[in-house]
Amino acid sequence: MDRQVPEIDIAPLFGAGGAGRDQVDSAICAAARDIGFMLIRGFPPVPANVALLRLFELAPTERAKLWRAKFRPGQPNQYRGWFPLQNGLPTYKEGMDLGPDIAHGPSRIDPGDPLCEATPLPPEELLPGWRADMARYYLAMEQVGEALLRSLARSLGLPEAVFAEAFAGGISTLRLLHYPVRPPESFDGAKAGDIRVEHLGRLVDLAGAAHVDSGFVTLLAQDGVPGLQAQARDGSWIDVPPVGGTLAVNFGKLLERWTGGRIRATRHRVIAHRGRSRHSIPYFYEPRVDAEITPVPGMGEAFAPFRYGDHLWAAMCKFVEFQGLDHLRQPRWKAAGWPE
Repeated sequence: MDRQVPEIDIAPLFGAGGAGRDQVDSAICAAARDIGFMLIRGFPPVPANVALLRLFELAPTERAKLWRAKFRPGQPNQYRGWFPLQNGLPTYKEGMDLGPDIAHGPSRIDPGDPLCEATPLPPEELLPGWRADMARYYLAMEQVGEALLRSLARSLGLPEAVFAEAFAGGISTLRLLHYPVRPPESFDGAKAGDIRVEHLGRLVDLAGAAHVDSGFVTLLAQDGVPGLQAQARDGSWIDVPPVGGTLAVNFGKLLERWTGGRIRATRHRVIAHRGRSRHSIPYFYEPRVDAEITPVPGMGEAFAPFRYGDHLWAAMCKFVEFQGLDHLRQPRWKAAGWPE
């Protein structure tokens, strides 16, 4: 595969408008229309990955206190929190989902909606400074997401703030992920075709099954271990390299729908490199739960408006970490026209 994921310096997005910003807008739009992936640099300073990934140093007994109710009945958290390793699946990973309350406080918590529940956190004394690092990182990614939002609007010939209102008070998720080396028992019960794929003429294990993100944009920090791949339009798989000082960016189904297909939601997967574990830190930039998603004039076929929270819950319950939880949240505002 000789195609490469473009690398873009987005620093001009954080300054005044001008030719430099226009060039970045065009480059981002080209990447979004073509492969649907890019590497970016030039974003605001963030805490080092190693500071955030200290969470994985917690003892198993402490991690279990953060587990979601699906994996530890009796826990109050359904959507935020820890999900453990599961055998027999194409995806073999563990991690933690954190919500906007880690940066914006209790005003973002609504106990009546699992999408807006409080994030369970380890005691400060076990990981001194970790909570502050996570808050700083979350706020920086929120700033990057907003900059990309406005850039895409400009490049599509739309008003710069056309999407902005829906993201005020958003429920973006910051996730910490660990893909350990797969032990033999992790394959028990799985079909060979589901857990291994061909890459460069040989079979390799899957660490993360191929999928499309459901939201607007994903900002992913990688730890230096390769494995992330994006699917090109011809069906081939392109490596998304873990370049130091960059974030890998891909676009989700919400944006593809919102823009009438002008922006591409790209399938991606993670393949295992034998003997090497992998960490990554995705940030999913998302609207608020009750944001009404309506067609943008001139952006393709019209669709019936829907609420973001309803779309997100239906989409998330298809992933293995959330399967079987559909009944925990009923649609708050149902409309026909959105493909489930």
